[in-house]
Amino acid sequence: MPMAASCSHWWHCPFYFAMAVTLAVISIYASMPPRPNHSNPTAAAAIHNRLAFNASRALRNHGFTAMATILQIYPEQFLSSPQSTIFALQDAAISNLSAHPNAVKRLLQYHTSPSNLPIKELLKKPQGTCLPTLVPGKRIAMTKNDAKKGSVEINDVLIAHPDVFLDGAISIHGVLGPFSRPELHETGQDWEITEPPVCDSHCGILSNSSKISDEWTRIVRFLSSNGFVSFAIGLHSLLYGILQDYPDLNSATIFAPVEFVFVASSRPLLDAIVRFHILPKRLTFMELTSLPEKASLWTLLLNRNLVITSSASSKQVLAINGVKITAPDAFSSEHFVIHGISRAFSTETLFKIAE
Repeated sequence: MPMAASCSHWWHCPFYFAMAVTLAVISIYASMPPRPNHSNPTAAAAIHNRLAFNASRALRNHGFTAMATILQIYPEQFLSSPQSTIFALQDAAISNLSAHPNAVKRLLQYHTSPSNLPIKELLKKPQGTCLPTLVPGKRIAMTKNDAKKGSVEINDVLIAHPDVFLDGAISIHGVLGPFSRPELHETGQDWEITEPPVCDSHCGILSNSSKISDEWTRIVRFLSSNGFVSFAIGLHSLLYGILQDYPDLNSATIFAPVEFVFVASSRPLLDAIVRFHILPKRLTFMELTSLPEKASLWTLLLNRNLVITSSASSKQVLAINGVKITAPDAFSSEHFVIHGISRAFSTETLFKIAE
């Protein structure tokens, strides 16, 4: 029955609207992977949960019930980086979404930027500034910035409720509508989000259809969807510059840490750290274990090498710079390989680069 007919009795409207929002939330939640069971949550996890709870309460108090529910049920989808800015969609916008649940989930991630941007910081940025999102390869643009009126538009959508929630490294703003709508392919599984032309024109190499660009896009998406979100964000934000400096980089070994707090660092330091985790040569786990201890590995960071500090033949554990490889050959193609590592490599010698 159409909504209009159902609401011929006005008192039924709130019920049908609430049902639509609930179904939208359920469909999004059902498409997400199971949450890990942490029987002994760490202090960081406790802080994470507290932020999610307080943020959800603030959203609910401002009328963003659906976003509040999604954030409280699955905060990891929005708070996966050390800093986050969430652009909250109104309940009506979420209830009207009829796309595939996976596409809807990605759309919500498109409304989250891995940086802390209260409205006062957004007002400082020039019009046309592009901001990264949690969707690899997709950015949002500040299409209007009126500091005198305190007005900001993202992708031509007004931030109607600035600073709904501010706490530490998290900012939440309410927006009038979606920044984009996902365009599904015929299969209903794959999808595309159209970003503003001003951002698309900055993509450079990533916009090309070359084999290398496609491969790097696959790598960023793999990292993002397999627990290496923060590192994926850092890599993606720097890829254009890396590929400009290394135009013939058609093979590589990437050491990806699960926790990568440096994504919020200054750009020079972040650039140095990301390059320090990449070798300009494909080396599988088996090939690495065949190398002798203290063997030097050239990285993309000039004059900074990694060193094999233990080998599988001697300790049954392979470590690079004292960091264990915990997920060998997590991703492998003809020219690229990714190894998951227990933590990021030490950066003590790299801080001078950012000075």
